[in-house]
Amino acid sequence: MGFDRFHGTATYIADPDLLSSVNAAIALGRPLLVKGEPGTGKTRLAHAVAQALGYPLLGWHVKSTTKAQEGLYTYDVVQRLNDSRFGDHDVSDIRRYIKLGVLGRAFTAKEPTVVLIDEIDKADVEFPNDLLRELDEMAFSIHELDETVTARHRPVTIITSNAEKELPDAFLRRCIFHYIAFPDRERMTEIVRVHLPAVDQVLLDAAMDRFFAIRKVGGIRKAPSTSELVDWLTVLVKAGLDPERVRREDPFLGLLLKQEQDQAALGTQRRRG
Repeated sequence: MGFDRFHGTATYIADPDLLSSVNAAIALGRPLLVKGEPGTGKTRLAHAVAQALGYPLLGWHVKSTTKAQEGLYTYDVVQRLNDSRFGDHDVSDIRRYIKLGVLGRAFTAKEPTVVLIDEIDKADVEFPNDLLRELDEMAFSIHELDETVTARHRPVTIITSNAEKELPDAFLRRCIFHYIAFPDRERMTEIVRVHLPAVDQVLLDAAMDRFFAIRKVGGIRKAPSTSELVDWLTVLVKAGLDPERVRREDPFLGLLLKQEQDQAALGTQRRRG
């Protein structure tokens, strides 16, 4: 049986290995766990897959306080209590107080969806384990209704991680894994050209020289990412700056380095050079 394949989009440049990983996850019906440093396009991958396949995107942005149950459904018992005391609603209908979460909406959707579980490593260590059964069986129970929700369509599930903490082995076994390496200069040029097709080549070369040189400076805690490079180049183009000034002065440095100590580390390197 065939399956929908991801070939990238006009605005998302994916290497062949990433394309293979996405399509393997789609074919097997397993979550794709994507790791990589910030700015490598992990979150944007889910948007690109949804766009390319023509599926709705349902995003679940994980925080340190997020619980797995929230992705399935929540039961608003407080609202039901208030309605019973002060309202004129029929509180015997518990279904009125059940709200489906991202996975719940994906499971009940009439068409296939893409689910993004973004930055899963921000949550408690038990969070991934609490989703094992649901991601395996594509079903969960609503205990208050004594009902089981079974997925009409298995969603394309993309999970991102910044590797802030280790994920459980049992969870990892159920995922397709892909590490998005930071783009080399050639691929970065392709990415920039997508966003700034008319940028002058001499200015682009100067900016790329400085960008990759800055990323190599020792002592920098938060190296500039792809999105920051694109923003920087956009401003350089609009300001009409000379490429040699870009090499010499690193103008608009705050677009690349967002921490004072990182700018100080670059300044120290400049003086030594």
